[in-house]
Amino acid sequence: MTQRHRIPSSCVACDLRGLEVLLPHLAGLVSVDEVERAPGVIRIVARARASEGLCPACGTASSRVHGRYERSLGDSAMGGSAVVIRLRIRRFLCRKPECTTVTFAEQIPGLTSPHARFSPLRLEAMRAIARALAGRAGARLARMLGMPVNRMTLLRLLRRLPDPELTTAPSVLGVDDFALRRGHVYGTVLLDMDTHRPVDLLPGRTAGIFAAWLREHPGARVICRDRAGSYADGARTRAPDALQVADRFHLWHNLGEVVDKTVRSHQTCLRPVPHLDRDAEEEPPSGAPQPGFHDVNGRERRLVTRTVERHSAVHRLLAEGASLNAISRRLGLAFRTVRRFARAATADELLAGAVHRPSKLDEYKPYLTRRWNEGCRDGARLHEEIKADGWNGAARTVQRYVSTFRGHAIAEPAPAPPPKPRHLTTWIMSHPDNLAPDEAVRLKAALEECAELRSLVGHVRDFAQMMTKRDGHRLDDWIAAATVEQLPNLCSFARGLRHDHAAVSAGLTLPHSSGAVEGTVNKIKMLKRQMFGRANFDLLRIRVLHTL
Repeated sequence: MTQRHRIPSSCVACDLRGLEVLLPHLAGLVSVDEVERAPGVIRIVARARASEGLCPACGTASSRVHGRYERSLGDSAMGGSAVVIRLRIRRFLCRKPECTTVTFAEQIPGLTSPHARFSPLRLEAMRAIARALAGRAGARLARMLGMPVNRMTLLRLLRRLPDPELTTAPSVLGVDDFALRRGHVYGTVLLDMDTHRPVDLLPGRTAGIFAAWLREHPGARVICRDRAGSYADGARTRAPDALQVADRFHLWHNLGEVVDKTVRSHQTCLRPVPHLDRDAEEEPPSGAPQPGFHDVNGRERRLVTRTVERHSAVHRLLAEGASLNAISRRLGLAFRTVRRFARAATADELLAGAVHRPSKLDEYKPYLTRRWNEGCRDGARLHEEIKADGWNGAARTVQRYVSTFRGHAIAEPAPAPPPKPRHLTTWIMSHPDNLAPDEAVRLKAALEECAELRSLVGHVRDFAQMMTKRDGHRLDDWIAAATVEQLPNLCSFARGLRHDHAAVSAGLTLPHSSGAVEGTVNKIKMLKRQMFGRANFDLLRIRVLHTL
């Protein structure tokens, strides 16, 4: 039910004193004539108290009223209800005949502005909501707070926000890329490393775009970047005197990729060696099938055949000069699959992890081997025995495993599967004191099987010590030692460090890093997901610059 309250003239002074407490932005500027309350909305009828107005063109005061009209303004909520101010506005005639403005509407400072439908307090609240939540989410929150607004209005308010004034670059500038559409469209974020606030977003990540920004904003003395060559080239072009610092996190991440590739290429060294029959007097011939590559009937597994054929086809086309995209279209394979096959020198690198995967039967294999040697040769019975001990797999899995014992006088326990490449990489990249006892034992066993991995671990730990202690002066010695090793991936990494020697040396010596930039990139990802499909570059740039 609508409630309407008319305020007598004797109570106006009292009500205005109340307005100074409840609505300080209205007190002293307008006189309230009527307050009307409807479900979810409060309407206030008011008028200006001044006897004259100022011409916006010439500034001449005029009291000659040309006409009146009523103007509606949305104000901030009160008591959970929306507030609408119905303001009775006068239109004055300008006293100067030569003034181009014949008539003008009065404006109340702090409450109205030309053509505005909201009060400054309401506008500032909506801008804050738009900066935090943008369109649909912002509209939902504003509606709950008693300030209903369309999502497009919030987006328009965002786009009207002025760009931060920036004439010179920060003395310590951080730069990194972020994905607008991963794998296709990228942008660049620039950060003031002293305040950790973004200063600009650029549409692209090429050297030319970065160099153009540096030309328009000189003054950067230190540039923190990742290992990307485009930012290095852009900085050398337009800021040759600036000190470039390669980020330690990216250096360690790049070394981790080297370790992962090396471990996968040497996975064949870690394959479990099958136990021979104790009664056998001769070793298997050198061309004997490798364990795991054939099924129980001696036939080569389809996975092995397909992998070998695809690896051969990819490398044959590479030798002919075809690109990865062309190979992907010709063979009907995904681009990432083609790239993985192209990076593998042999098919064994791809098969090592595929044919020796851990099985949930591994913990029951010692028991099955012992029971087989005791004379129990019935796979169904063995299945029932381990089922009582917690096994929930199929009987066919047990029968397939014990079938490999047939033809042997005494069954040998199956060797433990080698550690997964990602686990081995994690153990190598971790400090020895942070490894669990079983992880340290498995790492030691793996290193005893492969001399190349032992050498790799030594270089990784030397690099970690150099990085944590900021011993950048040891970089040349480390590069020289890593280059002579018979590890192609490590040698390639060392040559890359030599190519970017100045920035890497500064990164391993100075306290600067790109950690704040990486955190900002994660926040940009959050804003992108929050905005769904409306995260085009101009809107995203405004939210990043005014929110983060």
